[in-house]
Amino acid sequence: MKAATYRRYGPPSVVTVAQVPKPVAKQNEVLIRVRATTVTTGDWRARSLQMPPGFGFMGRLVFGILGPRQPILGTELAGVIEAVGAAVSQFKIGDEVFAFPGARFGSHAEYRTMPEDGLIALKPANLSFEEAAALSFGGTMVLGPLRDRIGIKPGHKVLVVGASGGVGTAAVQIAKHLGAEVTGVCSTANADLVRSIGAARVIDYTSEDFAQLGESWDVIVDTTGSAPFLRCEPVLRSGGHLLVILGSFGDITGLRRPSKASTKTVIAGGGRIDAQNLRDLANLAKIGAYRPVIDRIYPLELAAEAHAYVDTGRKRGSVVLSV
Repeated sequence: MKAATYRRYGPPSVVTVAQVPKPVAKQNEVLIRVRATTVTTGDWRARSLQMPPGFGFMGRLVFGILGPRQPILGTELAGVIEAVGAAVSQFKIGDEVFAFPGARFGSHAEYRTMPEDGLIALKPANLSFEEAAALSFGGTMVLGPLRDRIGIKPGHKVLVVGASGGVGTAAVQIAKHLGAEVTGVCSTANADLVRSIGAARVIDYTSEDFAQLGESWDVIVDTTGSAPFLRCEPVLRSGGHLLVILGSFGDITGLRRPSKASTKTVIAGGGRIDAQNLRDLANLAKIGAYRPVIDRIYPLELAAEAHAYVDTGRKRGSVVLSV
């Protein structure tokens, strides 16, 4: 089968399309004919080893000391089940599904196996394969934290920093669905997009600093690493939460945390993800509450070009590979 592979760390040019063995489904696995996958910031970090501040030492430990441990990137996919193992009962041949291998990667290929009890769910019928492929990465980053850990309620004021990215566009839509009044922080060029997906207001970071406007929020979601707690604390309401999706080592690990006397909390994004999270995202898509934003679609053969575009840091929503 064809796959976009990389054998060494580096710029987008290290990604090449090659023939690799087609996987075979084990007893408890399904074989998915991949129709679409995405190039995320997770793929960018794994390929380039550009890590958040303080995490640089972990890059090779996580992805491979001498070279990439997993030569096929791709954290999420959508496709059609082509074969099922003898013990599989939840899915059948012909089912349209989406899946989230996450840090196990392997989705930039024509085929990928997934355990039937893994992070896989039926594709919403109202989404294209390209849209369904982009459901998981951003959606799982914010759904659990906003809904379950923070417990957003109608009337809460939520600020999303980096509201036009893959995670940011998910955060805007999910927070609005939960009843929040959402303000998005993005550039001038992306303001209309962010309003169109549910932001009641947009702050253009090129001309305004959200921390200097004299306003406050119940929840701040930082998807860019530019809103550490020290910057956000003055504009977080009493009992407020900073949800850190991207941040420094201190922010993510909790080394930089509020004082014991503070009523404000810092929550590192992500957390436990299971198949129910994917089914919940699918249900949100079915009712029109969450629809992934697609910036560009490239054929698998142009995977290196897709990586180059993600490297610019200017993508809006998700960049998709059509397989």
